[in-house]
Amino acid sequence: MHIFCIFAGIACILATLTDSFQTVILPRRAVGKFRITRLFFAVTWWPWARLASRVRNARDRETAFSYYGPMALIVLIGVWAAALVTGFGLIYYGMGSPFRDPVFPHPDLRSDIYVSGTTLFTLGLGDLVPHTDIVRMLAVLESGMGLGFLALVIGYFPVLYGAFSRREVNISLLDARAGSPPTAAELMRRHAFPGGNDALTLLLVEWERWAAELLESHISYPLLCQFRSQHSNQSWLAALTAILDTCSLLIAGVQEHPARQAQLTFAVARHALVDLSQVFGLKPTSAMGDRLPPERFEMLYGQLCQAGIRVCRDEDSMERLKKMRLLYEGYADALSNFLCMPLPPWIAEHPNKDNWLSVAKVRAQTEAVIAAQVNASSGLQPLFVEDEEHHIF
Repeated sequence: MHIFCIFAGIACILATLTDSFQTVILPRRAVGKFRITRLFFAVTWWPWARLASRVRNARDRETAFSYYGPMALIVLIGVWAAALVTGFGLIYYGMGSPFRDPVFPHPDLRSDIYVSGTTLFTLGLGDLVPHTDIVRMLAVLESGMGLGFLALVIGYFPVLYGAFSRREVNISLLDARAGSPPTAAELMRRHAFPGGNDALTLLLVEWERWAAELLESHISYPLLCQFRSQHSNQSWLAALTAILDTCSLLIAGVQEHPARQAQLTFAVARHALVDLSQVFGLKPTSAMGDRLPPERFEMLYGQLCQAGIRVCRDEDSMERLKKMRLLYEGYADALSNFLCMPLPPWIAEHPNKDNWLSVAKVRAQTEAVIAAQVNASSGLQPLFVEDEEHHIF
């Protein structure tokens, strides 16, 4: 029995150290089906998602989902600490509880867990004294591990929240460029102005880099996928899908637009989407509903034409776009179902009023006044009059 407790304690410590190393330090995707972190998320996310999904109000429901990521991070660190305390406690118990305990004079697991806890968290109460040199060495080892665990926690939080902040910057910027939630139609329409091709190319370059950073940070720290955006109609998955929709549209059916950069951005964005699906063990769904049925496809192309965007209206344009969509929509839908993050439509169902619309309305009024002034001055009358003191009106 004592030998079994020693081996069980050693296994518990090694499993915890390996899992924390893979989760926090290892800069690549962790492997193993029976990792503590993997089991923890498998056990906690499903009931949390079921309960949060029952909230009727959309804003309150998204708020309930947003609590999971930070709370899971804190609880996971507590699980690691509890596993280390339990592991050393089992080793002490397997060695016959070699401590002088005035409360429990006989060997007792409660005393061993208490000693392990006070040692790991470096309390150093000294009310229980070890009998042998081996136990003293184990106590020193555990206290050093406790200091390392504290340093690990201190360094873990800034890295996570730094990656989260960098991710959210571009998502917030996309609100004015593609609506909220972002859609490919709105992104294209808001760039249909003189010089819009250059602005759209620059935007795709920025999102190519954003997708690469997302790929590196979220594979190393999958918990970041659970961190929700600050606004209920925004998410990293919706933004990534909208960018993939836009790139697909540029590649398959739009003329005189940055198709080359769209191909580069599409490749990196799809790579991020596929790899993140594999991190959670998700397979692309095949029974998802059509996000762009034929009637919506015609509506999409109609809006693009009204905005002055030249589109390919040949018979195979819809088929080409469908082939592009098949490369990523199954993975996006799998992540959407798992993370409870809705995918954006191709065309905004009910356009929400955002800052861009307000500014665009004011600018349209200004341009109307400018046009009226130009028409009024068409009789070769100057728009600006110089007085005798050379002041310009």
